[in-house]
Amino acid sequence: MTRKRPVREDLSGLLGKSAELLQPKPATHTLPVAALHPTAAQPRRSFDGAGLASLAASLREQGVLQPLLVRPVEGGHEIVAGERRWRAAQLAGLTEVPVIIRELNDRESRAAALVENLQRENLNVIDEVDAKLDLVALTLDLPREEARPRLMQLLREAPGADHEAVSRLFGVFGETWEAFAKNKLRILKWPEAILGALRSGLPFTLAGVVAAAPEEHHADLLRLAQSGASRVELQAEVARLKAAAQLPAPHVHRAVQIGKQLSSRRLLTRLQPADVKALELWLDKMPQSVRQALEQSGG
Repeated sequence: MTRKRPVREDLSGLLGKSAELLQPKPATHTLPVAALHPTAAQPRRSFDGAGLASLAASLREQGVLQPLLVRPVEGGHEIVAGERRWRAAQLAGLTEVPVIIRELNDRESRAAALVENLQRENLNVIDEVDAKLDLVALTLDLPREEARPRLMQLLREAPGADHEAVSRLFGVFGETWEAFAKNKLRILKWPEAILGALRSGLPFTLAGVVAAAPEEHHADLLRLAQSGASRVELQAEVARLKAAAQLPAPHVHRAVQIGKQLSSRRLLTRLQPADVKALELWLDKMPQSVRQALEQSGG
């Protein structure tokens, strides 16, 4: 049953006092780099060393152009959004950074961090899925682990308040929650090797082709995809592998057929004595390795 709750008009309900961040040019301040510390709820999982070094070089020349979002906490200020810029600023030797200071509770802070993280240009699909599921959980007041099954459940339910809430949430990102649930959520069940390739930059469209193939071919297909193969080329290789798997090797096919025929009493009773003797002589010429293999298998 769909639960009743007020529908959010946009992300303002989630962002609370930080909703004005969606508006242009919020007021900024400056704080010492040493006065800031990252949040334990950072949605971003990793920070590429080479990328940080490149950003640090840019900050030395231009400074921090986009302020960090922080909130006051005991002992200083906690970074809600912008930890990568903060890390790069330290590498660049900067002592101060521009910040936007907001009084945020944990829920508002989490939502703001997720929204900011989703605006990254180099966001991989796994981080995107995780961030949007977290926002779904916040929107529907659910524990994080219940967000995915709830979305799948909504696909089967008649439209209600929850449908409207997630529709408005995903509308901010320019997509429908139905497309997200049907297409992107499935990656959470993909093998870890494919997820690792996604984290390393493999396009989602190529990863989907690999994931749809038999698992014994994943390693070879991943190597092919990472070497520059197109989606069409990957699909052609998957089709070739499936076709090859359905055809038994010629020599195996022939041996199976001969074995079936020789096990037929009807065939043997129709043979002339000379033919039976010739067959026995032919069997005596069987390679010793084959004879041993038959004996070990009970043949």
